[in-house]
Amino acid sequence: MNRRTLLKALALPALAATGAIGWVKAARATNRYHQGPVTDHFDGVRFFSPGQPQDKGFAELLRWQLGETKKDWPESFPSPFQDKPPAEVAGLRTALIGHASFLIQVAGLNILIDPVFSERASPVSFSGPKRVNPPGIRFENLPPIHAVLITHNHYDHLDIETLGRLWREHKPRFVAPLGNDAVINAGHPEILVETRDWGGSVEIGHGIHVHLEPAYHWSARGINDRRMALWCAYVLTTPQGTIYHIGDTGFGDGKIFHAVRERFGAIRLAHLPIGAYEPRWFMEPQHMNPEDAVKVFNIVAPQQALGHHWGTFRLTNEGVDEPPQELAAALQTAQVSPELFRPLRPGETWEASPHFG
Repeated sequence: MNRRTLLKALALPALAATGAIGWVKAARATNRYHQGPVTDHFDGVRFFSPGQPQDKGFAELLRWQLGETKKDWPESFPSPFQDKPPAEVAGLRTALIGHASFLIQVAGLNILIDPVFSERASPVSFSGPKRVNPPGIRFENLPPIHAVLITHNHYDHLDIETLGRLWREHKPRFVAPLGNDAVINAGHPEILVETRDWGGSVEIGHGIHVHLEPAYHWSARGINDRRMALWCAYVLTTPQGTIYHIGDTGFGDGKIFHAVRERFGAIRLAHLPIGAYEPRWFMEPQHMNPEDAVKVFNIVAPQQALGHHWGTFRLTNEGVDEPPQELAAALQTAQVSPELFRPLRPGETWEASPHFG
């Protein structure tokens, strides 16, 4: 068995969930998702984060999969919470559906970010990372959905089956970074997707503007499309304050977080990822650990932070409940009250007063 076949046999399902199967080099001729001018983060074929590390090579991928110890995960890790959200919220309410999927209800609008309701975060239904807990909101209990925001195209964030169902039942507006419209339309050509570059924005009604901001991450759906679609974080400016949602990012040099604070000022609520970070030598450029997330908290200084991206799909090497434990330790070291930065379980909610400010 050659090394490529061995890697596929051992690791392909898990790697596919985060897009890490995109290590195969593709021809530079064309980008099948996006055609546009060269910019400071697009070379005409691939997107990149200026000044930050990019792709890991095949040898590093093999080293991770064959040479690192993975903590065992339980087959079931049920959450004690199950949310049944109201149809409308005048103020600000957010609920974790699971992993990186959120329902944000603000100023009368209902917004989903990276909704994944499928059993697996995988390109196939019979293999790949499987849920250890059900969605914290049943699909049937969703309120009317007005907008769906996609941060990037990895399988644990962009679930084609879920997006098709949302379109059929709710007809929401879809917003995504450049190139992700092609990914979505390949499965559902009927879905209308509004795409923007970093720094772009979309007004979705009720005084809410959605801003696409940089993240230190990457993208891939298959073996030859690495970084051909853009990725992003979102800032939502709303009548109830500013919300900062990061799907996936490394900490890197920290400049993107300082830029958000400088551009948008006071942050009411931040969704910060705290999981999928081991082994550190491989994951550091693309996924924050809890210590990194606390550094971001101190930079953007939100009134409230909520931790996500842990405890639903096994993607990396840490244990299922290590992220909240390490977050608690990092908060203690930084002398930050744990009430200000809470790790959420699926179905858990946080609600602010409708009279912000």
